[in-house]
Amino acid sequence: MAEIVEQLIESEEPSVRYKVRVGVLGEGEGSRAIRALREEIRESARVRALLSERSPDGTLTHHPYHKWLGSHWVLTMLADLGYPTGDRSLEPMVDRASAWALDQKPVWIDGRPRRCASQEGNALLYMIRLGLADERCDRLAEKLVELQWPDGGWNCDRRPEACHSSFHESLIPMRALYAYANATGDEEAKVAAGKTAGMFLERELLYRKSTGELIRPRFAMTHYPYFWQYNFLHCLRAMTEAGLVRDRGCVRALDLLESKRLPDGGFPAEKRYFSVPRSARTRRRSGHIAVGWGPTGATRSNEFVTAEALTVLTAAGRV
Repeated sequence: MAEIVEQLIESEEPSVRYKVRVGVLGEGEGSRAIRALREEIRESARVRALLSERSPDGTLTHHPYHKWLGSHWVLTMLADLGYPTGDRSLEPMVDRASAWALDQKPVWIDGRPRRCASQEGNALLYMIRLGLADERCDRLAEKLVELQWPDGGWNCDRRPEACHSSFHESLIPMRALYAYANATGDEEAKVAAGKTAGMFLERELLYRKSTGELIRPRFAMTHYPYFWQYNFLHCLRAMTEAGLVRDRGCVRALDLLESKRLPDGGFPAEKRYFSVPRSARTRRRSGHIAVGWGPTGATRSNEFVTAEALTVLTAAGRV
């Protein structure tokens, strides 16, 4: 492991260095060196590309949920990269994106609210992570708790026969409610997040509770950025933040993660959910993104996935 860690802390990408130094080497967020590193993230080519289409008023021209160029997604990526907190220049983007998220209404079918709760979840999470939390976070958290299904998650499937929560729509709200509870001490949010965690842990993060079989093949495939699509590494990351990664419900997922380690000590991005436009003519299409995120494929290490995986394995006591 030492060799791959040494490679990562020499990476040209400051967000990778940040993730490894904090998550693997245990450097404190408040240290002068880490604060300086987060400033490097602010000025990095990656962040400049993500923010390149800001208008003079500080907003992005796309609809907030435009994949992956809208403010909702750009803020989500900035928060996950370790962008420094308290940047007021992001407030116009936050205002527009959070207003959109708060305005989304559930559809009630057979007594269950159908909502893509990952939308409210990401909004709550990036406002907290970027140090721009205010009373809107209270409203987002209250909305998530109110719309939580009895089994612990959320679902936007409008088919009446849908009776179980969606992994896609439940992981991000869980991560957000834990972050909100940690920031505010809100007990109701903590209980709700714990209920969601229990839903995942009962299924060992990606296996059917009834048979022990894999729920969906793509749940077992690593990718980054996470966006809204579920994968087991993202869930392990969330369990790490919640202090639950050593729970026995994570064992099979941790074993699976270790099985994906490559000969150089790194981990691959086996799938991707974005395209980098080849020209200005196509850059506004849904699913396009302003910058690439490293190689994709089962045989090549990806720095972002490796940094995430090593953070999880360190917290789990497996390195």
